[in-house]
Amino acid sequence: MDEKRRASEILRILKKTYKSKPTTSLSYNNTVQLLVAVILSAQCTDARVNIVVRPLFKKYKTAKDFANADRKTFEKEIRSTGFYRNKAKNIINACKIIDEQYDGKVPKTMPELLHLPGVARKTANIVLSEGYGIIDGIAVDTHVTRLSNRLGFTKHKNPEKIEQDLMQLSPHKDWGEISLRLIWHGRAVCKARKPLCGSCPVNKLCPSAFSF
Repeated sequence: MDEKRRASEILRILKKTYKSKPTTSLSYNNTVQLLVAVILSAQCTDARVNIVVRPLFKKYKTAKDFANADRKTFEKEIRSTGFYRNKAKNIINACKIIDEQYDGKVPKTMPELLHLPGVARKTANIVLSEGYGIIDGIAVDTHVTRLSNRLGFTKHKNPEKIEQDLMQLSPHKDWGEISLRLIWHGRAVCKARKPLCGSCPVNKLCPSAFSF
């Protein structure tokens, strides 16, 4: 079985296993808040981010709200997500650009998003996909990195190279779902420290099965 067929079969099985339509587990009410939540999720769990944004998004609802936030106060409000100083700086500066250059609306193209402070391809892909239904690539986080390597989809650790490998292995129509299905499988079965290979529905197709 060639790599594309093997990848297609693995993704077909994961789609059958996790039947719900994949959506992000991050909480948000609009695209500005989605962008903020994704930036906060770097090196932090979605569960922790959702706890932090519950009161945060009642206070800050628009790009202008975030742009005008007091830096020190905002740092305290997001402290538990980690790397809070850098995240606060990036969120405030990104929202200033959105407010001043885009009339308060998060831009809809990859190049424009990548020019915002704190936004790399993962963040941009999630915002485009979840916020606008635009599929321009595949979001690669730590779960996707781990599973892509274990499943033999890539040999790279660099997120952009992993994204390119995944895009070559799968049709464009599946790009929007690949990341979230791998994340779900990573949380439920293919865990970082002790993957549950015995109960994995794709263990017969996985080159790393039972090797941990």
